[in-house]
Formats: sequence, C-alpha cells, structure tokens
Amino acid sequence: MMNYIISCCSTADLSAEHFKRRNISYACFHYELNGQEYLDDLGKSMPFEQFYQSMAEGAETKTSQINVVEFTEYFEPFLKAGKDVLHLCLSSGISGVINSAMTAKENLEEQYPGRTIYIVDSLAASSGFGLLMDKLADLRDEGMPIEELYQWALDNRLRLNHWFFSTDLTFYIRGGRISKTSGMIGNMLNICPLLNVDYQGCLIPRCKIRTKRKVIHTIVDKMEECTEEGRGYNGKCYISQSACYADARLTADLIEERFPNLDGKVLINSIGTTIGAHTGPGTVAVFFWGKKRVD
Repeated sequence: MMNYIISCCSTADLSAEHFKRRNISYACFHYELNGQEYLDDLGKSMPFEQFYQSMAEGAETKTSQINVVEFTEYFEPFLKAGKDVLHLCLSSGISGVINSAMTAKENLEEQYPGRTIYIVDSLAASSGFGLLMDKLADLRDEGMPIEELYQWALDNRLRLNHWFFSTDLTFYIRGGRISKTSGMIGNMLNICPLLNVDYQGCLIPRCKIRTKRKVIHTIVDKMEECTEEGRGYNGKCYISQSACYADARLTADLIEERFPNLDGKVLINSIGTTIGAHTGPGTVAVFFWGKKRVD
C-alpha cells in the first residue's frame, strides 16, 4: 500500500466509476445553470444530457473554481490519515484554480510538518487531463515513489496531446473565443474549427475546416502526425464529447482503424459541466500521447 494518494479536479472528465476503479481522488468545481448552483460532480447532480439540452434551449451558465477553503477541507483528511498528496490541477491556461490549491498546500504543510502536498499544473484539460491521471495511476501501482511521480508528471505533461473540433459555434461566440461575425458566417458555411491545447495549456484555434466529415478525418490525421510512432502508435486514446456521441463514435472508429496497435479500444467520455459550460454541445476532443507540445 502506497503512503500517498493521487488526486485531481473533476475537470479531468473521467467517470466516477473510472476514478474509483483506479483509486484516483478528485475535488469538484462548481457551475450555475440559470442562477442555480451545482457541483461539477461527474453528472451525479444533473445528467449530462439534461445539462446540454438546457444549454441548447438557451440556459445561462457560469462556472467557478475550487476555493482555498474547499481545497483545505479536501486535502486535510488525507494528511490526518498519514498520507502525502500529489494533486494535479486543470491547466493554468484555462483556470486560476492552481493558485487556490497552492495556498491551501502552504497553510496545511505548516499544520502538518511531517506531510507533503505536491501540486502540479497539468497544462491539460478534460479527458486529456484524465489520460494523464490514468498514467500516473499505472506508475503508482508499479511502486513509483511520490517524489519520482511528481517529477514524472512535470517532465511528461506536455507529451499529452489535445485536439478538439466543434460543429456548433454558438457557445464559442458567446464566450468570446470566436467573433460574432465569424461565428455566424461559420455556422452558415458549416465550418468546424479545429483547436488544440498549446505548450502553455491554452486552447488555441488552429484552422477552419468546412464540413464535419472533413474535420473528423483531419483530427485523425493530426493524431498520426503528432504521435512519435505514426500509425504504429500503441498507447491509449481517450475522446470526450458534449452531447454528440455519434460524432465521437465515428471519430473513434476511424482512430481504431488507423492505429491497429492501440492499447485497448478508444475510451469515450462526456465533457463535464465545467468545460462544457464554455464549449456547449457539439464538441469532440481527442487525447493521446505524442510529441512534446512546443507551440
């Protein structure tokens, strides 16, 4: 039994069953839907289908990160039990949640001088963040000490590749990621933007592709381009999607055909309510291990 726990934010977008099976702890962000606050608790408080349907019908959404008090209350029981903690936060390019985690860490380490909390900026989001956590669980189970696991996370987090596309620009317009004019024209012309997460953990538009069919094939091409082994890639691949499972399934089928040496089938998860509040329905994201992000 290891003398530490590995932990992350709910924004890693794995299922509750997956977290439990891999013995990964998580702390929950918050969101509001039409002014009512909920925990981003992996679909327990509100099923994802209901959440995205509400957005499609015009519901207003707002998100809030985990604060210092919440992190303190979350970490302290582990320390009291004699466990150290390795906690990964949602990318600092997307959220400032790491600042709250660091403050809680400093306060608690003064109260528990024999214990350590390691905080890592994942520079990742959604099930890419989840894929990173899954690898850390593998290394923990193989017996890697927490100090080495912390360094491994820092050294390898930029090898986690994220590529996204959306077939509905409505919520990218609303969030200011795409101008209103560009978004309206894009929707009329059936343009699907292709985005990725850069080396600073920020979500960056990379190109505009006309038609869903073309963008799905392009995202699979990007995976081949960005893996070290090309079509010989033998790692895991995760996909997350927001109320567009059929698009995610088609993408997964093409990936499984293109990369016959994959470690298992492509795992499809739901984009959680924190990230989904900004993307809205119609987003598919592909995550895999590959070349280090340098831009």
